[in-house]
Amino acid sequence: MAETMTASPTAIRSSARSHDNTLLSVIFLIALWLSLALAITFLMTLIVTTAIDGAGRFDGALFTEYSSQLSPETTGLRAALLGTIWLMVTTALLAIPIGIAAAIYLEEFADNRRWYNRLVELNLQNLAAVPSVIYGMLAVAIFALVGVDRTGIVLVGAVALGLLILPVIIITTRESLRAVPREIRDGSLALGATPLQTTWRQVLPSAVPGIATGTIIALSRAIGEAAPLLIIGVAVTVRFDPDGIMSSFTAMPLQVFNWTSESRDEFKIAAAAGIIVLLGMVLALNGLAIYIRNKFQRRW
Repeated sequence: MAETMTASPTAIRSSARSHDNTLLSVIFLIALWLSLALAITFLMTLIVTTAIDGAGRFDGALFTEYSSQLSPETTGLRAALLGTIWLMVTTALLAIPIGIAAAIYLEEFADNRRWYNRLVELNLQNLAAVPSVIYGMLAVAIFALVGVDRTGIVLVGAVALGLLILPVIIITTRESLRAVPREIRDGSLALGATPLQTTWRQVLPSAVPGIATGTIIALSRAIGEAAPLLIIGVAVTVRFDPDGIMSSFTAMPLQVFNWTSESRDEFKIAAAAGIIVLLGMVLALNGLAIYIRNKFQRRW
């Protein structure tokens, strides 16, 4: 009786393969690949078209000149490019340490039986899906409470984008910490290390590739955000270099947005070139994340 009710592994695998070859599964697989090919085709068409439109502006003036209404043929991204660099560096310095520290606490030390830890867990899941414009409003409210009237500065923009990517950093860091085998923790504790020493010297170094990948991808998302910056009052056109976190600035998404709203064709061409430059920066950050993951990833 037991022999008739227990299927052999070979029979289970044969049954699985027969189900994989059904007509419905084949149709679904074909539709899936066609949808993927259609999406990639549209994306590549958009990128190639934009690159062709902006090909005439891939010159030195695009990176060394300021935006100009009087000379649209030589208008440039200098202020926006420098502003974006200032913004991303400040955002990283604000968000990454806080996000990693919060993830370490929640994953390694927090007691899930406490109501406030469960509340933090719930809010993290919800904050990851909040529209980006809400974070701009939150940054304005925070600085209004402390009495800061000038909101279109690097620091306020960094706070807005830092709040935007903080849930992503926390979630990806926790997943990286969770991927470290429990045996590493047990072995370190068995040798006399404290929980803090175990986390700092064993768990955290083992999770660095995943943490770095997650934080870089989060920054690549923030670099293309325009809605939070518009909410906090960042200027769309600036003709000077930002010189600190309290300086006014503009960013590349806002500069491109401003050029696309202009009627003259020279600005349209400059906007297309700016889009490709911004896309190249995003792809470079994602490429760096993939390299770090493949170079330093450990298989347990």
